[in-house]
Formats: sequence, C-alpha cells, structure tokens
Amino acid sequence: MTAPGARPFEGIKILDFTQVFAGPFGSYQLALLGADVIKVEKHGGEDMRFSPPAPDWAERGMAPMWACVNANKRNLALDLKNPEAIEVCRKLVAQSDVVMENFRPGVMERLGLGYDALTQINPRIIYCAVSGFGHNGPDSQTAAYDGKIQAMSGIMSLTGHEAMGPTRAGFAVCDAIGGMTAAFAVASALFQRTHTGKGQMVDVAMLDATLAFLSPAVAEYTVAGHKQRQMGNQAVSRRPTANLFRVKGGWLLLAVNNDRQYEALLRTLRLEHLKEDPRFKTWDDRLANEQALRTEIESVLASDDALGWEKRLTDGGAPCASIWTIDEIVKHRQLEHRDILQTIETRFGPMTLASTGFRLGHGGGRLTSPPPEPGEHNEEILTGLGYDAAAILQLSN
Repeated sequence: MTAPGARPFEGIKILDFTQVFAGPFGSYQLALLGADVIKVEKHGGEDMRFSPPAPDWAERGMAPMWACVNANKRNLALDLKNPEAIEVCRKLVAQSDVVMENFRPGVMERLGLGYDALTQINPRIIYCAVSGFGHNGPDSQTAAYDGKIQAMSGIMSLTGHEAMGPTRAGFAVCDAIGGMTAAFAVASALFQRTHTGKGQMVDVAMLDATLAFLSPAVAEYTVAGHKQRQMGNQAVSRRPTANLFRVKGGWLLLAVNNDRQYEALLRTLRLEHLKEDPRFKTWDDRLANEQALRTEIESVLASDDALGWEKRLTDGGAPCASIWTIDEIVKHRQLEHRDILQTIETRFGPMTLASTGFRLGHGGGRLTSPPPEPGEHNEEILTGLGYDAAAILQLSN
C-alpha cells in the first residue's frame, strides 16, 4: 500500500459543477490526491446516478459508472435556477482554488458563473472548462459525446479490421482522456500559480486531448505523409509476431517486436529451424510471408491454452498475454500488490473502485470516503458559509 503522508492536493478546494463522466473523472483524480472537492448537483441527483447496467445500485442512485468517478467528494444539492443558489456558489468561489465544469460553452456565463464573473470574485481562481471542442472556434457550440469524438478524432479509423469497417473502443476512451487531461491541466495551472500568483482559464477540449494521445499516428501523417489504416490486432510496430494468434480454445496476444524476443519465441515454441528459413530471415521477409509464419506458430500454439502459453512464453522471454476479462483482471495478483483497486464501505455495502494509475513514495492517491448521496453535505457546507437552519432547508429543497 502507498506510504502514508500528506497528499499532493490537500488544502486545495475545488468547486465541481461537472457531470456525466469526462469532467467528474478529472475532479475525481484530484480528490483521490487530497483535494477537497464539492460536487454541485441538482436536487435528486444527476441522471448518471441511475444509469444501467446494475439496477440494484442504480435504484439507490449509486450506479457504478457514476460512483466510480465521484467518491472522495462532498455533495451540495442546489437548484441553479434559483438566484439564492447562485449566490451560494459565488460565496464558495471566494473560498476555492479551482472551479471545474463541463457544460456547453456559454451555460455558466448565463448563470452568472462564467470565468470573467468569477475572476472578479477571486482573481486567483483556476477555472477549468471541459467540452467537446473547446470554448472558441467554429465548432465550439457543437454537442459532443464520447462516440462522436472517437469517430472524429481518427480512433475509429484505426481500430478494427478493414473487412469489418471502423470499430469504437469498448469503453468511453475519449471521455477518460478528456478527464485525465483536465486533471493534468489543473495541476499545471496550480503549480504555475505558485510562482505567478495568478489564476487563469483552462480550456480542455476532448477532441484536442484525443489528438494529443494519438500523437504517433498524427506525426506519421504530418511528418511523413503516411495514412494509417486499420490493422486489426497488429501492433503499431507492424511486426507480424505482434498480433493475435489462435491457441487451444481461445486466443493469445503476442507482443514480439525485436530480434531478441523473436528468437525467444522460436526457442520456446521449438521452431528454431525457422531462423534459417529464407522466408523469415528479416522483418521485411516475415511481413511479406506473414500468413506462412502465422501457420507455423499457430500449429504449435494449438497444443495448449492461452494461460499455459502465457506463462511459458513469458518465462522464455517472449512478451505475450492471454485475453483477460474485467472480472479476471481485477483479481490479478499484480493489481492486488499495487493497491490500484481500493474498497470503501457505503451504507449499501462495500464498493471497490479504481484509484490513481500511479504510486507515489508517500502521500499517494487514496479512497477515503464513499460516493455521496445528493445533498449529503448541504448542512455542513452551508453552515460553514453562515446560513441558518431555515435558509439551509429552503436551499435544500
């Protein structure tokens, strides 16, 4: 487990208006690392609380897709159409370091909570806006969803098999990229403020963020004019031994990308005679005769299942992996050792969620409080702002 200690963002206060996935994922990363995140949510809770596919948790307003990005946060339920609620937000801005939102550009301005208005209240405020296309440009007002950004960014043009057409990733990859980029951007702005003393607007566009993550494919075109194509399960290295292969009862992903690994593969499969085969002498030869090489490899792999070969080839120095399902990988001994999955008690029972994707020598990410219920911290937060019981009751309904 990560060594104890003060986490990087302890003492940082974030007023979080984000909803759905991209924005909340970003603020969740900062909450895991110690920031005091107050999530502002509509009365009754946002729609994501009640999303499928787990009806028992959804009925409680704790749908897994919502819970996984909202733990470690306090919750303030307000009706932002109420001017008194807007005044509450303005008071919180005066005490905050960061405001995060992922409404369509212009929504916060119409509420009186846009960057220009808030910087008048708190010049040191860092205002992070997450949207599909950013806050300027011809498409800034266009609605965006994860699938749309996957399609536009080029991800789907690269993913899948040419014979079957474009394929989207099996999870909300662009939302996750947008959220992680937002967390990184906020961290950057907070660090910059330590030596400038100035707050600033942080404009995160999911399309921009995704292109940054696609930088190798982008550079292959912008630098060399190469247009990527769908390569199925072949690695970007274009090595014929870095692909998906049939084994007994399933599949094995080989990640054999250099000569040393190739020799280890042949040695472990007892195919060392192929080193002298003129069809497979060089990588260009192997690529030109890919199907013949695949036939040789799969004829041996057919003798055992994926897990058997995974151990044997890994021990032999040929990188590979069987195709693990989510329910299998969450029980993997390596993840248990790394403490990436952490369990928190809720009033409905234990909930196991993913923490940060890295470890610090001290003060690393920790799951410290369960996902909050709508308005769970209204009294605590509003009392701290000086509101009396009657005013709290009025604002909480």
